[in-house]
Amino acid sequence: MSAPPDLPEIVSRAFDVSRRAGYVSFCRNETGRLLAALAATRGGVMAEFGTGCGVGTAWLRSGLRGDAHILTAELDERLAGAAAEIFVDDPQVEVLAADWSTLGDKGPFSLLFLDSGDPTSVAVDKIADLVEPGGVVVLDDFVPCEQWPPITYGRVDTLREQWLTDERFTAVEVMVAPDASAVIATRR
Repeated sequence: MSAPPDLPEIVSRAFDVSRRAGYVSFCRNETGRLLAALAATRGGVMAEFGTGCGVGTAWLRSGLRGDAHILTAELDERLAGAAAEIFVDDPQVEVLAADWSTLGDKGPFSLLFLDSGDPTSVAVDKIADLVEPGGVVVLDDFVPCEQWPPITYGRVDTLREQWLTDERFTAVEVMVAPDASAVIATRR
């Protein structure tokens, strides 16, 4: 491990809330540390689409600086309510029980954190205009691939291929652990 084992207090709180809610699908610590480092370079409004119980949001918050703001949307009202507990007294984080598509008019975003789980909803053409020039998109939950075109489960991973080749972005796939990678794309 190349990072200290201690977690930021806000992230520990998010893990506690997630456990109490019985939610086990959340941002890995390796990805979280990447999010915190990227959030520390951003100002303005950052967003996360698919809050879960707020672990990814907590990682973003741990890196937040100045008067930057995080807006996060979770479709499941129960999970959104659990995440809102973590940030109840934090004016820099807003948790919404809503579909992420309702956040389109609140951008453009300086950083946007997405889960690659539903490729059609996070396709580059649906997301590109939500990010400001110089803004960063982080897509997580990829399985590392060492070939081109990228193959996942015996098929071309068209989502990863789109993000890594779209001319509106400069993008790279980064391994965050031996079994996990993320695509980081900066809007030109």
